[in-house]
Amino acid sequence: MILDQEQSATETNKLSDKEIFIKIWTSPREVFKYINDNKYDKFVHVLLVLAGIAKSFDKASENDMGDNLPLLAVIAICVFFGGLFGWISYFIYAALLRWTGSWLNGKGNTESLLRMISHALIPSIFVLVLLIPQILLFGNGIFKSELDAYGGETFLTIVLYSSIIIEMLLGIWTLIIFVIGLSEIQKLSIGKSILNMILPVLIIIIPIALIAFILGDLFK
Repeated sequence: MILDQEQSATETNKLSDKEIFIKIWTSPREVFKYINDNKYDKFVHVLLVLAGIAKSFDKASENDMGDNLPLLAVIAICVFFGGLFGWISYFIYAALLRWTGSWLNGKGNTESLLRMISHALIPSIFVLVLLIPQILLFGNGIFKSELDAYGGETFLTIVLYSSIIIEMLLGIWTLIIFVIGLSEIQKLSIGKSILNMILPVLIIIIPIALIAFILGDLFK
């Protein structure tokens, strides 16, 4: 009888692939609990690769890569190197989250955290969908320091700034979902989860800043 009840509860809480991708936007904690309890790894690698590509395109725009390279070269570099090194960087970040999270009595391991990261990045991956019409409308201009492709046309200006606003909102929602996921996997409060998210960055930035300061002082 007890086994039947447990089986029934498991079936009730089961989420389909479609439900996972929909509910991550509105009920992220439910999704993170499900993928953690069931070790749901089906789309982890695909999502990490896509997230790496999305991040690479964002960096290409920030660094004005289009000023020096044609559009096809920018796309090829972002897809190849973003997909490759993006996955590696998220794996390293997951390992650092596990390490710093242990200082806060976090319970997650690297695999569970990597699983969480991949699904938390879904809103950011959605930016790739917005990128397609941007490239069709503005071409290489979206990767240049000065975007003059719209020529002052009202419609294209609206499209440009609407895309920027949507991307900002997606980035904010990604951070919120990430903190919720970290809280669920690490079994930490929201405050400690935010600290856990920041600590790996500080661990990398502070030593680099100190080395740069020391070297700068030596070569004066």
